Amino acid sequence: MAGRAQAGSDGMRAETLIVEDLLLLLLDDETGTPAAAGTLYYTLGGAVLVELALSGRVEAEGGSRLSGPEVRVAGDGPLSDPLLQAAYDRIAEKPRRVQPLILDIGSGLWEQLVERLVERGLIRREKKRVLGLFKVTQLPADDTGHEAEVRRGVKAVLEEGAEPDARTAALIGLLSGSGALPMLRPPLAWSGAVHRRAKELEEGSWGASAVGTAVTRTAAAIAASSAAVAVSVATTVT
Repeated sequence: MAGRAQAGSDGMRAETLIVEDLLLLLLDDETGTPAAAGTLYYTLGGAVLVELALSGRVEAEGGSRLSGPEVRVAGDGPLSDPLLQAAYDRIAEKPRRVQPLILDIGSGLWEQLVERLVERGLIRREKKRVLGLFKVTQLPADDTGHEAEVRRGVKAVLEEGAEPDARTAALIGLLSGSGALPMLRPPLAWSGAVHRRAKELEEGSWGASAVGTAVTRTAAAIAASSAAVAVSVATTVT
């Protein structure tokens, strides 16, 4: 089940966030390269919004075709996690549409999340040389027990038809919205039924749906840019 506690090096146990579980699933266990890296910021930002929504600390209303519903804060009092508190404080400044908001929140999360996962002992940093010349940093899995538990929950819902809890449903919706679900390693037993189930969970969460919309737009923008470059090159050549 998503979000279960993990033991740290000091023996203390702490609850993982949805965005941390999501990143663990996205990261290749051998290299630490994330699936669907091109739209990662949208996915991470969406995961934080979903967590705040499940906690009753943000709500969405209205909507537009271009940028989705407007997100505003709800409830009061401090949040238990500084990462969530920072996102909450940003939204509290003024209500904003979900599409630009998920990018705003997600664009600064990669480094924070990597540091948190390293500190928890879930991944590690490895310095390597490519072709004996170029130094690279990889982020392979260190302790895979928690990730395996999260993955079992995802597989039970998608492959076996189990009823998901809210966190697992959110994880699957975000993975579906990001387009990363069929790219996970090790892979799921991909099928039409798995795809449909994942889409149902994606469409049941405005945060996950926003990620899906952002990913679609990003892909369209990349395609349009690539087409423009191809036309430019062809024109120059001829």
